[in-house]
Amino acid sequence: MIPLSKPDITEKEKKAVLAVLDTDRLSLGPRLDEFERKIADYVGVKYAVAVNSGTSALHLIVKALGIKERDEVITTPFSFISSSNCILYERAKPVFVDIDPETYNIDVSKIESKITAKTKAILAVDIFGRPAEWDALQAISKKHHLMLIEDSAEALGSEYHNKKCGGFGDAGVFAFYPNKQITTGEGGMIVTNNESIYKLCKSMRNQGRDNSEWLQHDRIGYNYRLSEINCALGLAQMDRIKDILAKRDRVVEIYNEHLKDILDMTIPKSEENKKISLFAYVVKLSNKFSKENRDKIIGEMMKKGIECSNYLPPIHLQPIYLDMFGYKKGDFPVCEELSERTIALPFYNNLTEEEIGRITKILKEVIIKYKNDNI
Repeated sequence: MIPLSKPDITEKEKKAVLAVLDTDRLSLGPRLDEFERKIADYVGVKYAVAVNSGTSALHLIVKALGIKERDEVITTPFSFISSSNCILYERAKPVFVDIDPETYNIDVSKIESKITAKTKAILAVDIFGRPAEWDALQAISKKHHLMLIEDSAEALGSEYHNKKCGGFGDAGVFAFYPNKQITTGEGGMIVTNNESIYKLCKSMRNQGRDNSEWLQHDRIGYNYRLSEINCALGLAQMDRIKDILAKRDRVVEIYNEHLKDILDMTIPKSEENKKISLFAYVVKLSNKFSKENRDKIIGEMMKKGIECSNYLPPIHLQPIYLDMFGYKKGDFPVCEELSERTIALPFYNNLTEEEIGRITKILKEVIIKYKNDNI
């Protein structure tokens, strides 16, 4: 089986982790501070706060911005569910805006029609590592006095107009699950230039403590800490970030070469003024294929030893969102149409050209089999 994703762990990472185990500090130690500084410097922001997941990072930002019950946050329905669940954690309401059919990011031309007196923020996602339209998002936020959150969980290394993703909003996040550009096993990072957001998030990730006695808690907080072991792993990965991103770019180039002539499929494309650090290699089938066709293609690929997935199901059609908000099919047609025809292929740093050849050969065969299949 060729897996959908796979971490790139070397002896450097193993030695870094083992070195932590020879110390007496397994949490809140020097590697935490170093990892935060490393990410902040890489992105080009003043502050970073390491936490135990990208989801926790988003939650703390929502909390730090004072978003509360009955407030509304505009966001995208085409994302991993954390980007809207983090709003629900504070009993605010995610207000979805459909996506651009070319970039798969939130359609900025449709945002202003969704702004109400209850709107407090926009939470945009750099989907699959593809930067959103941050100039437009910043202009809309400024015009309507809204806060701006960047979910850059999938976009470490991506750039918009030569500026690293993560730093375009009031605060942003990265995630370090094993399928991301770098991994800490589990983990996430808040990045911001706002000192108040930084201090609040740093306190809340550690049970609401400020720089005070260990058993003194200044506000409601959480145990969202990231261990020294995780931070050591992240530091070793960041020491290799240029090589890691170059490997991933190479995999993209090989895939593109193998798949460029398939007329019934759209492959990831470059965009002007954007450097795209792909999180996943996602192709889109043409409208000759139904959702059932797509699902059968994924099933056949799996049977032949190629792990694939349907990235991503629409958030608004997830069972919990249907129950809570009464969404229905057709509410966000661009998102839904895209979601029914996307396939995420295996994508990771050390995927070989031989393996990509096998993947694409089987994909072509299976696509031909199901082309124009009337189900």
